[in-house]
Amino acid sequence: MAATPAPPKAPPKPTWDPRKPEPPFPWLRPTIRIRLTLLYGGMFLIAGILLLSIIYLLAAQAIHEGSGQSFKIYGSGVQIRSDTCPELNNATTDDARNAALKACNDALKQHALDGLLSRSLLALLGLAVIAFAFGYAMAGRVLTPLGRITRTARAVAGSDLSRRIELDGPDDELKELADTLDDMLERLERAFTAQQRFVGNASHELRTPLAINRTLLEVHLSDPNAPVELQQLGKTLLATNERSEQLVEGLLLLARSDNQIIERKPVDLAEVASQAVDQVHAEAEAKGVEIRGERAPAVVQGNGVLLERIALNLVQNAVRYNVPDHGWVEVTTELQHGQAVLVVTNTGPMVPAYEIDNLFEPFRRLRTERTGSDKGVGLGLSIARSVARAHGGHIAARPREGGGLVMRVTLPT
Repeated sequence: MAATPAPPKAPPKPTWDPRKPEPPFPWLRPTIRIRLTLLYGGMFLIAGILLLSIIYLLAAQAIHEGSGQSFKIYGSGVQIRSDTCPELNNATTDDARNAALKACNDALKQHALDGLLSRSLLALLGLAVIAFAFGYAMAGRVLTPLGRITRTARAVAGSDLSRRIELDGPDDELKELADTLDDMLERLERAFTAQQRFVGNASHELRTPLAINRTLLEVHLSDPNAPVELQQLGKTLLATNERSEQLVEGLLLLARSDNQIIERKPVDLAEVASQAVDQVHAEAEAKGVEIRGERAPAVVQGNGVLLERIALNLVQNAVRYNVPDHGWVEVTTELQHGQAVLVVTNTGPMVPAYEIDNLFEPFRRLRTERTGSDKGVGLGLSIARSVARAHGGHIAARPREGGGLVMRVTLPT
């Protein structure tokens, strides 16, 4: 009978613990509470010692001044003379002398107490100034790590995810917070890097087949011997393919414009708006829409291509969503309160105020279906809002009295 094989041994336990080891005496950890307790307790003790020493010296000086009476005896008749107590010189009886001595002693005591009080108040004022200055310096030293964390957070808010706090110093709550934030930033950087890589791959994977389809359709439509029905089908497919290309480009631009603009250059909004008007001019003439407006110079720091996309999307929407007859679009730029402002106003259908916010959502249009519209893919205002936010500005819309919209883009200069 064959021997039963021995069961496999359990794998050896790791000799290291991935978790952070606990110190042998956790209550001795130099936490901020313990450090602040020792700091302010020591400051209170030092201030108390200084105050007691000053009061002792002042009291000693007051006692010395209070006992500074001088007496001289003249003649055999026991006549007492005093320079500090003139009333005693005129006293001739024992009762008068005792009363004069008592009055002089009371006056000297009161003088000593008044001097002690005034000097103590001055000493207290001086100690208060020193204590506030020392406390301010110590508070700044304690809060220095928080300032470092804040500066790093601001840099990260500017899309610089490579920044880390890397706080040195004792293992206290602030260092624990900084290490936790560093771990979070590490994960965020990996997530954003993966997102950018995905956007790049999707850009290639989605554009290539659409470009191939467009080429095949254009080659087919160029054949003069093709049947009319087939040519009509090819034109329909070509329009659908063009719409898909616009959708892909819009989605990719929307994904890229959500981040803060790092490289900025001077861009004149007036020039950007004029270029957008030139690109839409032919479409506006075909629809009978007049484009007007004065465009004053308004220079901002940003990306010219993305800013042109804002103006182009707004002007295109203003032309496409307009009235059939005698419509107009007004495009103006100006500087207001240190900010560059682009305003696009148009005639058009009445827009309820409660539907304004929905216009900035992707694939949302005013009282139209999600798909099937020949006016666009529903991403124009979403892209404009994302680009404005990436430049530190904002875009707002309001219904125009009589129909249409007033789109206002505000960007920092």
